[in-house]
Amino acid sequence: HLSGGRFTLGVGYGWNVEEAADHGVEWSTRRDRVRDRMALMRALWADGPTGYEGAFGSVRASEAHPKPFQRPRGPVNGPRTLIGGGAGPKLFAHIAEYADGWLPIGGGGLTESLPKLRAAWEEAGRDPKGLQVVPYAVLPSPGKLSHYADLGIEEVVLQLPPADEPEVLRALDAYAAYL
Repeated sequence: HLSGGRFTLGVGYGWNVEEAADHGVEWSTRRDRVRDRMALMRALWADGPTGYEGAFGSVRASEAHPKPFQRPRGPVNGPRTLIGGGAGPKLFAHIAEYADGWLPIGGGGLTESLPKLRAAWEEAGRDPKGLQVVPYAVLPSPGKLSHYADLGIEEVVLQLPPADEPEVLRALDAYAAYL
């Protein structure tokens, strides 16, 4: 409620095998764990007490408060949820099942990937107008942003340098021309 519904939950499956092991996650189960945890959160975000029994977690007669500001959209309850990761049928099936869209890193290959994502989305019975694609870590240029707009993309997350304040401020000043 603090953001008035503007919060976006970005979800990823991880990329570092050693880091997953350090957190007790068997690499081969990471996608199933995320899917299960998302289902648990969605159950807790629903109205009233809920029970959930999943492969990696369960609750009985539980509630979570405060409830998300956003109302259910198809199978999605809770904040806008975007899944990050490389293009592929598994990722696209999961996006269509329990997310609002895709958070591709950098946005390369979108021309080829978007028709496949849209097909998975529609196969799942989702409203084509509801699919959101938000390229992440974008270095803006007029041509790139125009290309995204031509693909129906309305939002990007700009990349900032991992640097000190003066360098970050210079990057923000340069990006101002695109905003």
